[in-house]
Amino acid sequence: MAHWLVVRPIRLGCALVLASVILMSALGPVLSPHGTTEIDSGNTFAPPSTKHFMGTDELGRDIFTRVMAGGLLSLTISLSVLTLTVIVGVLVGAAAGYYGGWADLVLMRVTEVFLTFPSLVLAMAIAASFGPSLTNTILALSIAWWSSYARLLRARMLEVREEQFIEAARAIGMSPRRVLFRHALPSCLGPILVRVTNDLGAVILFSTTLGFLGLGPQPPSCEWGLMVSTGARYLAFAPWYAVAPGLAIFATVLAFAILGDELHESYRQTAQRV
Repeated sequence: MAHWLVVRPIRLGCALVLASVILMSALGPVLSPHGTTEIDSGNTFAPPSTKHFMGTDELGRDIFTRVMAGGLLSLTISLSVLTLTVIVGVLVGAAAGYYGGWADLVLMRVTEVFLTFPSLVLAMAIAASFGPSLTNTILALSIAWWSSYARLLRARMLEVREEQFIEAARAIGMSPRRVLFRHALPSCLGPILVRVTNDLGAVILFSTTLGFLGLGPQPPSCEWGLMVSTGARYLAFAPWYAVAPGLAIFATVLAFAILGDELHESYRQTAQRV
């Protein structure tokens, strides 16, 4: 891993950005002298200063503390969504690719129904139907996202099930379920891990979009999209309100995207050498 980061400086830079975001999100709200909901009505819309690094909002709350807390919330949403989508997508794709036949036909037709709709549009429709909340944001994004993992895993499983070690496992009398989970499935997880790295930033971007539209966590939440949406109302005289969470979204999503692309390229080159 250390060697992979040193090969290209851009990888190390992205890793440092993400490490900073994770550390500040986890430790910042705890170490900050200001609370995320601490109201100071006499210090509203204060510009950035040594006391308030990113200024204050319409209630006098410290924006820097809220941005750090929002980072933890965004990372939690992203990891929760990808955990659910990977579990569902891998199980559906593995069953369809390994067993084939009617299982493949039925599961892939259901998957294609979800793939028909753009992920963001589908997530917006589901979130609007369920109602705005943190739990519903995670469910909406998970429902909209799992199908791509199912299709990716199925494609890989179709290749792996024809390998000689799978044929050998069948020849010695292993049950289909044991062959699937003990031998075939572990050989398919490489592309999934690469895809997860790519999607971490995309899920954060989609979740902040739902928050910006009012379909995500509600006030007094520190969710980045909600903060940008609220701050946009005061952009003329308090630009730091919207700019601070906006920069956090930009840096985090860009770092995940670049790091994911670098990891995908490294995986592709390794696969070609093998």
